[in-house]
Amino acid sequence: GIGFKYVALGDLVILITFGPLAVMFAYAVQVGSLAVFPLVYAIPLALSTEAILHSNNTRDMESDRAAGIVTLAILIGPTLSYMLYNTLLFLPYLIFSILATHCSISLALPLLTIPMAFSLERQFRSQTFNKLPQRTAKLNLLLGLFYVFGIILAPVGSLPKL
Repeated sequence: GIGFKYVALGDLVILITFGPLAVMFAYAVQVGSLAVFPLVYAIPLALSTEAILHSNNTRDMESDRAAGIVTLAILIGPTLSYMLYNTLLFLPYLIFSILATHCSISLALPLLTIPMAFSLERQFRSQTFNKLPQRTAKLNLLLGLFYVFGIILAPVGSLPKL
């Protein structure tokens, strides 16, 4: 069959699969029912994971186009790809800030990675795509680790009940 990357659906599939879908089903397996609220916890890392794919697709735009692959980066072009990458890169920080303000300050730990995000933004803006997907993946790993530490360090009862 035709892969999702040939019809510009790879980004959507990754965003849904590696975020909301995985979290909802992991939650359901553990508690025996589905709930919507766990999605709040999934969104920041889902966006960051999508940033990895988008940086890769933007880097490979010309070779993908030549191979007949249609990605979101190809459809929207370089300028909107840059804007989308920044949204995927920085929106998690807004979410972490809201969680830290409303739940526990420990959820601000991922904000320690903001300098790395700005470095990635500069690299993307200068169209220096070499190693950008790998560096974005490293940011994703650090965001995830700090996020987990933030949840672990949150005082009992400070996080929303799932």
